[in-house]
Amino acid sequence: MSGALVHCLPADFAEGRFLGRAQAPDGPHVIVLRDGQIFDITTIVATSSGAVARRAFDGGVALGPIEAGLPEGWSLLSPVDLQCIKACGVTFALSAIERVIEERARGNPAAAAELRARLEERIGQGIRSVVPGSDEAEALKQVLIAEGMWSQYLEVAIGPDAEVFGKAPVLSTVGEGAMIGVRSDSSWNNPEPEVVLAVDAHGEVVGATLGNDVNLRDFEGRSALLLSKAKDNNASCAIGPFIRLFDDSFTIDDVRSAEVELVIEGEDNFRLEGVNLMTQISRDPLDLVRQTLSEHHYPDGFVLFCGTLFAPTQDRDVPGTGFTHKMGDRVTICSKRLGALTNTVTTSRDAPAWDVGIAAFIRNLAQRGLIDRV
Repeated sequence: MSGALVHCLPADFAEGRFLGRAQAPDGPHVIVLRDGQIFDITTIVATSSGAVARRAFDGGVALGPIEAGLPEGWSLLSPVDLQCIKACGVTFALSAIERVIEERARGNPAAAAELRARLEERIGQGIRSVVPGSDEAEALKQVLIAEGMWSQYLEVAIGPDAEVFGKAPVLSTVGEGAMIGVRSDSSWNNPEPEVVLAVDAHGEVVGATLGNDVNLRDFEGRSALLLSKAKDNNASCAIGPFIRLFDDSFTIDDVRSAEVELVIEGEDNFRLEGVNLMTQISRDPLDLVRQTLSEHHYPDGFVLFCGTLFAPTQDRDVPGTGFTHKMGDRVTICSKRLGALTNTVTTSRDAPAWDVGIAAFIRNLAQRGLIDRV
């Protein structure tokens, strides 16, 4: 099953082109799905980031039809390697409200239920209708300040500047079918189903994929300064299954209209369903890319999580305590044009150790005679 692909691809996979990576016995390989076939392009370009930079998606060694899956002993990896892993937060109104709740509740899920209802009643509709950075947004800000309701989360929700942060180190992401980790000392956490854009060094978006930006609500709720601790942990960032490359059949407009569905299935028979509607995002995806690129340099490109509308409030155990993960949860994030990304929850402590960093990756390519193909 490790080599199967069809289960995680969109129904129209034969019409698109998909960039990915797979682990083979000798190391990671760069693969492209096109015309119903799997092609290994590693001898042409040995990294996903290089393929994006050079638009090197053609040629390669045919591995067989997509329906037959990967060769024996191969398994999918995250489709990104040397790209920086960036993320935007609070890009949806509901997400902004949830961040205010986290801050005011000090990470206490019981206190959050009452705050949620009160805040949505007072500012929910206003914050949903305003355009970030506009004169109307500034007027709303002044009203909320006067009412003592202003928050740093609302600043990035409706102010001129988006929240952009580093989600994970280069090469640390996990892919389809992998274990995904939450810190063992977290008692309030959740998945974040998102569209992830693949961007080259010049800020041009070449495709999109799915991601799970695992979040520790208790850590970030205690202090926004704990964001890095809440976000960047072993196995806490899943991306995949493939980057669907832009072409005549799939464009940035498909990203703008995407519906990203989420299903959580627990070993305790708990089931939670949610959806992230990109049509409700308050900042255009290309604006998020522009703000991320800014004046910085990303010579190997970057991938960008666009944020999520999904905020789990469904009680799992005790009424009023909301949702949090349990070990063994099966999390599936799917979208009609991008496929499905499925991971099983464990702790970051118990997840497989991340031991192939940049040095080990480069050594492997050198041993295989591929260092000049990066």
